[in-house]
Parts: sequence; C-alpha cells; structure tokens
Amino acid sequence: MISQKQLDEEIQLIIKNAIREDIGDGDHSSLACIPKDATGKAKLLVKDKGILAGVEFAKQVFAFVDPSLKMEEQMKDGDEMQYGDIAFYVSGPSQSILKAERLVLNAMQRMSAIATKTSEFSKLLSSYKTKILDTRKTTPGFRALEKQAVKIGGGENHRFALYDMIMLKDNHIDFAGGITKAIDKTLAYLKTNDLDLKIIVEARSLSEVEEILKSDGVYRILLDNFSFEDTKSAVKLIDNRCLTESSGGITLENVEDYAKCGVDFISSGALIHSVHNLDLSLKAM
Repeated sequence: MISQKQLDEEIQLIIKNAIREDIGDGDHSSLACIPKDATGKAKLLVKDKGILAGVEFAKQVFAFVDPSLKMEEQMKDGDEMQYGDIAFYVSGPSQSILKAERLVLNAMQRMSAIATKTSEFSKLLSSYKTKILDTRKTTPGFRALEKQAVKIGGGENHRFALYDMIMLKDNHIDFAGGITKAIDKTLAYLKTNDLDLKIIVEARSLSEVEEILKSDGVYRILLDNFSFEDTKSAVKLIDNRCLTESSGGITLENVEDYAKCGVDFISSGALIHSVHNLDLSLKAM
C-alpha cells in the first residue's frame, strides 16, 4: 500500500489542480463586486442525512487558498449528520472563502456520499470477520479522496493503483497463457526487479482455485462472481492457505450471505462509482 506521505502528496496535487481548473486567471465574479479587504464568515450547512466526510480536506483547501482563513469545526469526519447540522464555520477574506467554496463542496458532497454507502456495508458486516474493500473504479484525478472517504465510512482500501500491488485478473491470465504461467512470470519479475509486492490472483471457477493453490507466493485469491455455494466450497478448499476476497454482483441485500461463506474481504466498486452526492451548502452569514 502507498505511504501516508504519498497520500498527502496526492491530495495536494488534487487541490492544486482543482484550484487551477476553477479559478484560472481570477474569480472575476468576486473581484468585480467584493472589495479586496472585505472579510466575512460562512457556515457549512448540512441538508441531507448520512456520514460526514471531507472536513479535514476542507481545512487543507482553505489553508492552500489563503492561510489567513480560520476554520471552526463543529463536527468531524465520520460523524453522523442530520439536516440542519453545521459542520464548520470559516472566516477571513471574503474573496478567499469564495475561491475555496466550490472545491470544498464538490469534494465533501461526494466524500460524504461514499462514506455513507460504505458505512451501510460496514454495519451489515460488523458481526463477521469480513471487511469491505473499495476498488480502482474511481474518478480520474480524485482517487485519494474517494479512498479516504471509504476509510471514514468504516471500510478498508484495496490497492491504491497499479504500482502498489500485483493483481492478476482474467486478461492478465489469458494473455500470459494461463494461471500458472502468469504466477510464475510474476514471481520471476518481482525477484529480478527486487520488488516486494503482494500478489492477488483472480479465480473464475473452483478448478482455477485449485490451480492457483498449486503455486506458492499468492497473498489472496479473488473469487469473481462465485455463487454462495461455490464461495463456501472455495473457502473450504483454500483452508486459510491464503486470504480470500469475493467480488462481483455484491449488494447491500446479499453482502451478509457472502460474509457467512467465510471470506476475508468483499470488494465493491459501487462504494465509489454508484453514489449520489449528498446535499451540503456553504452559506454566508
């Protein structure tokens, strides 16, 4: 997995690029009608129900836009929020508040939606050993924040990108000439390049699980689109020789059934790619 330093760098890149994209050569709406030395105060008003996420990110955005902006937190990331709650106040130069407004709202609305959906899965899995994972099915350029939101919602992060874990999926296996060849080539590649990366291998059937188990060095087997019965059989077959992960067609309605099969992880792209932003507003006071 990537380090905290790498995550921090990713978030700073998100802020820098988003501000560049949104402001360009100036916020002419504010420049036209608000004096440069005017100061003001605004509140982050909650207009929805769910899990709040993005407060710490908002703090980073305000500091980037104008270090003189002061933020007074009323709630923190991970708090349950209700309509009418105030997450924080921000005060300082009015032009600076408005420069930061859209990025703060865009990020917090989406992050809160992801955290809320993840929390729903996490609560259903709370009595099982199974943990909910995200995937790489993220918004380009926004991955660090979306994965951060999953953690705020009580989930865990899968690999961050292509460089921090090996994941041999169906296309890798088919292009390599089969499961065993794909694993052997991967182990040789890691040794040659002195890399220490965990290996996950996707299985599409119980026979593929059996073949994977003949090779050493596999960290986790991904059971892709397995039925409940086949998932139970696969977990029994694997017998703790490596970790297990279920994926494909898993919803809030059936996630507990997969957890009952005994898998260690369940991964769901829907945590991120199928959410609807929650309603938050930044209102001048």
